[in-house]
Amino acid sequence: MSLHKHALIAAAIAGLAISSAPVKAQEFINVLTGGTSGVYYPLGVALTNIYGKALPNARVSSQATKASVENLNLLQDGKGEIAFTLGDSLSQAWTGVADAGFAKKLDKLRGVAAIYPNFIQIVASGSSGIKTLADLKGKRISVGAPKSGTELNARAVLAGVGLKYSDFAKVEYIDFGGSVDLLKNRQIDVTLQSAGLGVASIRDLANSIDIVIVPVPVDVVAKIGDPAYVADTIPADTYKGQTAAVPAVAVRNFLVTHSGMKDDTVYAMTKAMFDNMDALAAAHVAAKQIDLKTAAAGMPVPLHPGAERFYKEKGVLK
Repeated sequence: MSLHKHALIAAAIAGLAISSAPVKAQEFINVLTGGTSGVYYPLGVALTNIYGKALPNARVSSQATKASVENLNLLQDGKGEIAFTLGDSLSQAWTGVADAGFAKKLDKLRGVAAIYPNFIQIVASGSSGIKTLADLKGKRISVGAPKSGTELNARAVLAGVGLKYSDFAKVEYIDFGGSVDLLKNRQIDVTLQSAGLGVASIRDLANSIDIVIVPVPVDVVAKIGDPAYVADTIPADTYKGQTAAVPAVAVRNFLVTHSGMKDDTVYAMTKAMFDNMDALAAAHVAAKQIDLKTAAAGMPVPLHPGAERFYKEKGVLK
């Protein structure tokens, strides 16, 4: 046999060996966020960049969604790997509250981190005459997309003050950006937006027209009757023209994943986030309120083992 034929046979055998070697499947990490004018989206894009560097063998992407309710249903169906959600939506998903958009208990959900609080910000145009919650009756309001986390918050807060949707002249079910456009064009009087402080949509509105942030007193928060809702304060000068602090109601946000995610992957994702808090804060100021010390607290679903391992290493959990 010629040397040339020997070389061809050797090359063929080498090719077979390579092709038969086990190939490590590429991981896909889809970060489920929210609308592009909210807080979830810029933070989700920042997380996508962080995960991309921490997990070089994974294909990482972010997806704009209708936020909490859609995100949780997508996670349950394996159509995303990590998602942002409001705490009350997460509780309702875990128990399976059909009226909240969860036809059954979403039993695959697993916690990654408690993050920043969402403030339920009730913002009226200066020309509407709205100063208090009592002034809302008979006005035109937007409450977020149907059965979104924001809309579920709207139901709860309005019920706390004794208002139903039928008490309004008009109720619009529109996202943050669309609601701002309606307010600018005087097609509605007030919008309720559940988001981190400094959300782009309200900043845009405040830079365009005079606004009033409607206070939510402590006694109204107590009447909501859900421990997920807590009294808080929107600091002065959060938005243009808002010169005084405003009593408000807040709900904690969470990052969640599903039970099918590998422990090592979730550990690496959790670690990467806390190792890169400066990058998150640069994406949105709300991230400055994320605290490792409380990241494992108040989780309405079981912690994912990968996240649990990280918190134990950091001494957050025993």
